[in-house]
Amino acid sequence: MYQLEEKIWFWALLIIPVIILFFLVLQLWKYKTQRKFADKALLKRISPNTSLFKSVLKIIVLSLAFLCLTLALVNPKIGTKLETVKREGVDIVFAVDVSKSMLAEDIAPNRLEKSKQLVTQIINNLASDRVGIIAYAGKAFPQLPITTDYASAKMFLQGMNTDMLSSQGTAINEAIKLASSYFDDEQQTNRVLIIISDGEDHSEEAAAVAEQASEEGIRIFTIGVGDVKGGPIPIKRNGVVLNYKKDSQGETVITRLNEETLKAIADEANGAYINGKNTKNVVENIKEILTKMDKTEFEAKQFSDFKDQFQWFLGFGIFFLLLDVFLLERKTAWLKKLNLFNENL
Repeated sequence: MYQLEEKIWFWALLIIPVIILFFLVLQLWKYKTQRKFADKALLKRISPNTSLFKSVLKIIVLSLAFLCLTLALVNPKIGTKLETVKREGVDIVFAVDVSKSMLAEDIAPNRLEKSKQLVTQIINNLASDRVGIIAYAGKAFPQLPITTDYASAKMFLQGMNTDMLSSQGTAINEAIKLASSYFDDEQQTNRVLIIISDGEDHSEEAAAVAEQASEEGIRIFTIGVGDVKGGPIPIKRNGVVLNYKKDSQGETVITRLNEETLKAIADEANGAYINGKNTKNVVENIKEILTKMDKTEFEAKQFSDFKDQFQWFLGFGIFFLLLDVFLLERKTAWLKKLNLFNENL
């Protein structure tokens, strides 16, 4: 387990692309200027020690130095002591729809990104509850088992996309079935499944499976993302919309938020439906729901002692700077003999 103490210093990494851009511009200017002055053969005779490889290596070394020094300022910390603590909370599993319809942009920036924002904000407002994550489309896939590690949960969440599952479609029943296997602690009575979807369920079994989950003590809350008026599904490349998804007749597919399906699923499992348009309202509703639930005590392992690691990155940063000064700047006798950069060929 690690922590990043001063994340704001990551902005300093913007220096690296500036250095690279400056280097490319300088090389282009030197090339054009030299060609105006003399031809290639004459330039080689006039300046036999010129080495492009050496310049490239210098930029790489400088970039590595800035990278290490920046990481030193961020000060990563590694957990060194793991202890068991007793906590009280609820087991919450988030089932996130990653079908292609979640790419629709009828809610900004699109349905999937909005879903990630909602889950992230809900997790940020949790205290001692355990969380798990499931991704589903035509099939359901476990992303993260029940854990108290919120940082890992948010990391796995950000990595989710519509290409992660080859089986397309939307089968909410598969997500509910998989979520049931997450709750393996018989003593944990507060079991919550939060489904984030546009409600386009292609299985038609979700309500029945939700009723069965309710009998197992699982409460299901659904959050609808999208607009009831719907929107097309963009086909993008490098962030540019090339076209929109078509049906077999060549007509543009319009995908709509199906609130009725999501409400029916929640009703069958003693839960509630929440429209996901307003993030603040969603977070407040979920927080209020969880607050009213009885908390069950459980044991969890967590790191209680973290040690600074900045000294390693500082050391490497200084090493690369010294390497630049003594190996790449100065022309020592032994370096001439080695002729590492083919300067005397």
